[in-house]
Amino acid sequence: MKRLRSMQRKVVGVVVAATVAALLVSIGSIIAYDLRGYHNRVVLDVATQAELLGHMTAAALNFDDAPLAFENLSLLRIRPGMRAGAIYDAGGRLFASYAVPGEPAIFPPRARPEGSRAEGERFVMFHRIVEHGDFIGTVYLRSEYALVARLLDYLLIGSAAMLLALAVAVLVARRIGRVITGPVLRITGIAREVVATRDFSRRAPRSSDDEVAELVDSFNAMLREIELRTGELDRLNEQLEQRVYERTLQLETANAELELAMAEAQKANQAKSAFLSSMSHELRTPLNAILGFAQILTSDSMPATPEQRKEFAGHIHKSGRHLLTLINEILDLAKVESGTVSLALEPVDMAGAIAECRAMVEPLAARRGVRLLFPDSCGSSAYADRTRVKQVLLNLLSNAIKYNREGGAVMLDCRRSGASAVRVSVQDTGIGLSRQQLDNLFQPFNRLGQEAGTEEGSGIGLVVTRRLVELMGGTVGVSSTAGVGSVFWFELPLAVTEEAVEAPQEQDGQAAPSDAAVSHTLLYVEDNPANLDLVAQLLRYRPGMRLLAAPDGRTGVEMARRHRPDLVLMDLNLPDMSGIEAFHALRALPETAQVPVIALTANAMAGDAERGRAAGFFRYLSKPIDIDEFNASVDAALALRQEAAHP
Repeated sequence: MKRLRSMQRKVVGVVVAATVAALLVSIGSIIAYDLRGYHNRVVLDVATQAELLGHMTAAALNFDDAPLAFENLSLLRIRPGMRAGAIYDAGGRLFASYAVPGEPAIFPPRARPEGSRAEGERFVMFHRIVEHGDFIGTVYLRSEYALVARLLDYLLIGSAAMLLALAVAVLVARRIGRVITGPVLRITGIAREVVATRDFSRRAPRSSDDEVAELVDSFNAMLREIELRTGELDRLNEQLEQRVYERTLQLETANAELELAMAEAQKANQAKSAFLSSMSHELRTPLNAILGFAQILTSDSMPATPEQRKEFAGHIHKSGRHLLTLINEILDLAKVESGTVSLALEPVDMAGAIAECRAMVEPLAARRGVRLLFPDSCGSSAYADRTRVKQVLLNLLSNAIKYNREGGAVMLDCRRSGASAVRVSVQDTGIGLSRQQLDNLFQPFNRLGQEAGTEEGSGIGLVVTRRLVELMGGTVGVSSTAGVGSVFWFELPLAVTEEAVEAPQEQDGQAAPSDAAVSHTLLYVEDNPANLDLVAQLLRYRPGMRLLAAPDGRTGVEMARRHRPDLVLMDLNLPDMSGIEAFHALRALPETAQVPVIALTANAMAGDAERGRAAGFFRYLSKPIDIDEFNASVDAALALRQEAAHP
């Protein structure tokens, strides 16, 4: 709280301010008057001496008698304050000079026009000597000039007088202030006590019969009225507080329930939108290869050799299997998340389940040159669903084999964990997972950078695995060291805890560009080999097209800058950056700023195409590719490029 200045201090301040103002005006006037008088006296005295000295030395000038002039000047020593003098002839040359002892014998070499001036602590004057109307010479006089010293003395005396007057004024003002402000201050004290204690029964004493007494009576009457109203208000407030408290509890409970419901609904809606967007992209990616190669096989305008037809059919078969696996995993995930999955919990012989899974993954490990190391025995049984346990084991083992290094190994271990759990761990010798990748495990459709790799996958298996283990009362865990490998484990009741989740390795893939005879160059930025092969086959039927391929956004931007293609096809879901970010990077380079860019992506949700065109893409084509629409878009882009090159 800001401290207020008291009335007594204000009275003292007013008196002191008035005293200071009066003293400043009076002392300043006296000093100015005295200094002006001193200056006039000095001027008059020097002028008189100059006039007398001129008459006395007129004869010496007429007869060129310098010794006589010196004798006249030496009379200045009897004049207090005169320090030096000189006589100049009519030609302005120094004729004679004199300086009292201790005064520098420095004189102007030539006479100056008649006049006077102050030079520091000296006052000098030039006075013309005229005899019978003829100018015969000039007198120069130099005297003491103590104007500054007198000013300092006056200031010192004035300061002392002002301090004394201020002390007297303060004493008088304090006495007057107590007389004037005493009754008011007593009222102020009572008011402060009432505010601090809220005791409205206090009253201010009446000590006079003047206007202050009327103020005291009015103040006491106000306190009486406030006391009555405060009592009534306190009673009403008690009733109101009880009602408000009860109502607030009801509102807080209702608001908390509403906020929780809204947060859950918003979270569920966001999760649903993200899941649908990712699922749309993952489903359209294999569909793009299936429908694209199917259009080539059924097209009369794009003939293919038997070898090419076999290759295209292989792509369709591979993409179909991937699509089937993806659909099955999505259905499993939907059942698990909705809680409709049926579990037949029973004692499961872990050794038998592990043996069955080993037999199923050994062919895959043999093709990839990965050694499998299994325990000789596992004497524990888990209380779980046998089919779901095998599904979990197969997912972890297949991931450990697919994302292992060449000549690597997969070690499975099964042992008791504590008194009531069994732990199964799957260790691989792959590249391991970074901290950021570990944080992103168990997210649907997140393959942790393996989207650009040659291994197919959906990023759903680990999510399903974790939910299945949790539904069986277990837990899943993972530990990993970059460059060494990962260990995924799960435990189930009566033997095990949590599942191990594996993250795919990050690889850089780059499709080799095909060189054809050169009329147009097209750059395709795509991380999926099947989609890249499909576009390559489509362009094979267009003479003079050269296709360059980049597996990620940064490589694509650099290749575009170096090769300056006529057209860029851009996938929007790239491993290192989004296709929109790569598009803006191309527009920022002078070499590629005018190159048309066609978005070719599996993002086909409502609003995706509008956002793509708003971002500046020449066309926005969704996968699966419509070959006619694709060819028409390429033709339009090349025509635009041709017009820009040859206006």
